[in-house]
Amino acid sequence: MALTERRPLVHHSDRGVQYASGEYTALLKENGVAISMSRKGNPYDNAQAESFMKTLKYEQVYLSEYENLADARAQIGHFLEAVYNRKRLHSSLGYLPPAEFEDQLEKAWTETRDKSQTITP
Repeated sequence: MALTERRPLVHHSDRGVQYASGEYTALLKENGVAISMSRKGNPYDNAQAESFMKTLKYEQVYLSEYENLADARAQIGHFLEAVYNRKRLHSSLGYLPPAEFEDQLEKAWTETRDKSQTITP
């Protein structure tokens, strides 16, 4: 879903073999994904990802009972798109949901671009 719906996309992980394998990194590169990995032995590099996983677990996974894998994917997908990205306020984004923050960023970028293209006599 991220490969088809998010741009630009940065994939951050620890240095686990599953994330560093040639096949996996090639897939990311083929899809124009920027690869970000924690520095060796530095747990602080992954703090944002760990914080996100805690939020996902405490606000969705631990509160739900899934019938099967398809149900888990559907419910977690709904949480991510409808709640986490559109309703949940994020202090690091000025207490805006990510979708609203991105909309404001896109609007500001478009306005800046349009002003720079305006020719004045």
